[in-house]
Amino acid sequence: MNDDPSVLDPGLYLIATPIGTARDITLRALDLLKSADVLVAEDTRSLKRLMDIHGVDVSGRPVLSYHDHNGPKIRPQILSRIQAGQSVLYASEAGSPMVADPGFDLARDVIATGLPLVCAPGPSAVVAALCLSGLPTDRFLFGGFLPTTQSRRKTALAELADIPATLIFYESPRRIAGFLQDAIDVLGGTRQAALCREMTKKFEETLRGTLQDVSAQIEDRQIKGELVVLIDRGAKRSATTEDIREALSHALESMSVRDAAENVAQAFNLKKRDVYQQALALVKKE
Repeated sequence: MNDDPSVLDPGLYLIATPIGTARDITLRALDLLKSADVLVAEDTRSLKRLMDIHGVDVSGRPVLSYHDHNGPKIRPQILSRIQAGQSVLYASEAGSPMVADPGFDLARDVIATGLPLVCAPGPSAVVAALCLSGLPTDRFLFGGFLPTTQSRRKTALAELADIPATLIFYESPRRIAGFLQDAIDVLGGTRQAALCREMTKKFEETLRGTLQDVSAQIEDRQIKGELVVLIDRGAKRSATTEDIREALSHALESMSVRDAAENVAQAFNLKKRDVYQQALALVKKE
């Protein structure tokens, strides 16, 4: 790629946009906004407003709307422009591109066609909320928006219940009370949690406590704005003999006995020597 930000090579350039405060945009994103031949956004009005705030002129360049509904029609046009030698910039609506964002299929098609794809990182609601939550950051799982029906949402939560990571979700104000109650029913009300609202905006707020605490804090309130829910991992449960056997069987499909034993021992916080003996016995049996 060309090192001169004012002259872009053909390709698709992904930029992250502020989740609230306009000044959170990166200098590199502004350089790309100034230089790209074609501008693409889920909401072109939001993009033009952001450019206007930062004094970036459209200068007669094409500004294309791209979203879930018109994606199949617009993607071939974008690919054709890149193949013709143009630089195309895709701006997320808010936050990092491709994260709960309709540009995912566009990036996939660019990759499949063998065209250049460049990402200029920046604001992310997921990472910002994780920093504000006070919950463990060593491992986290982004679950996006869960299903809207109670039964399917509870099923999704149950599938994530034993994952040893901080769970992060997006949710709407209209469904947040139901989401928290379902999380209490499935995961238990004592899990630590946080609810981040309107991050980087005027009415930014973070509620912390157990799931039961957070649910109680919004019980008599009319919640508004963009929401991110974070839930701590559950307490480690004791591994049964069957748990260890199944984990070893799965690990031995692709690992040596020594590596499988080390992997499983670490996962269940067990002595490697004991698990190694079980692995040997399992291999002999099979």
